[in-house]
Amino acid sequence: MNAAPDGGLLLDHPLYREDIAQIVETDLPWDALAGRTVLVTGANGFLPAMMVDALLALAKRRADVGLGVLALVRSRERAERRFRAHLHDRALTIFEGDAAEPFDPPGAVDVVIHAASQASPRYYGVDPVGTAAPNVIGTMRLLDLARRKNASRFLYFSSSEVYGALAPQEQPAQETVFGRLDPATQRACYAESKRMGETLCVAHHAQYGAQAVIVRPFHTYGPGMRLDDGRVFADFVRDVVTGRDIVLNSDGSAERAFCYLADAVRAFFAVLLKGEAGLAYNVGNPEAVASVRALAETLIGLYPQRGVSLRSSVPPSGYIPSQIQRSAPDTTRLEALGWRPTVGIAEGFKRTIDIYSDIFGAAA
Repeated sequence: MNAAPDGGLLLDHPLYREDIAQIVETDLPWDALAGRTVLVTGANGFLPAMMVDALLALAKRRADVGLGVLALVRSRERAERRFRAHLHDRALTIFEGDAAEPFDPPGAVDVVIHAASQASPRYYGVDPVGTAAPNVIGTMRLLDLARRKNASRFLYFSSSEVYGALAPQEQPAQETVFGRLDPATQRACYAESKRMGETLCVAHHAQYGAQAVIVRPFHTYGPGMRLDDGRVFADFVRDVVTGRDIVLNSDGSAERAFCYLADAVRAFFAVLLKGEAGLAYNVGNPEAVASVRALAETLIGLYPQRGVSLRSSVPPSGYIPSQIQRSAPDTTRLEALGWRPTVGIAEGFKRTIDIYSDIFGAAA
């Protein structure tokens, strides 16, 4: 099985097309993008790739918008697979490069969506420097680019990891409350660099008036994610699709809020188009909190005919476990922009698994 589905097959799937349609039909001030050129870094990534799909769908559906998308990727080959359905779309331009390196595209850049980052724990142990660089060096370079180009908006992808370990009474996480996070650990390469990226956005807003907004995604899943991602929910989806037993590398008691991708992307656009500059917004589904074990049991129960069982195992070599027992968002600030989640755990994971089963072929 390939790690990620071919983008053309994904866009051909009716469930994915439904998700894209729901996003572009959301009541948002899309006119703010009319005639704009949008730079998306890390465009091959799971979250920003769907934003690119939605932006191009919006451009086709509404001729009055007339936007263009610049997709910055580290692998053109991967981009041509992921965006195969868009390769003849004049609204899309693909650039190969590293967000942490100098980048100055010709022409206008009116909006920047900075989502380039290694988000999987599998990279924290083998490439901590490469994990931190796009969030710190890349964010600084892109904020400078946005200032030179007089960009009207800058959306920075941070993470729920910035909260560290919150005490039980501090849950669900509010944007202004933070827990313990040891910077002198290898795993901190991700969370601490995300924190610094946020600080740079706020500094540019304060000093230069940058219209920078920040999103802190919690656990987001859905069609398009890599099944070798290294995060438990991706592993579980792969196991159900292939008919393999789900293996827990922990007791499964850690609790997470699981947000379906289309809900999250609607939230990203709401923050981009309506959020207050200089502020961070939690993006997650507070109504879909489950333990890792409960999630595994739910997925097994959705497809009893596949004969998948739940087993426990010793963590593999190089595994760096999270010290956070519970991670759930307070989305009051986001909901004030008019956003609400619409997809629960069972429905969202069933849509995801059905899409992957159709693309890759289910085991049973």
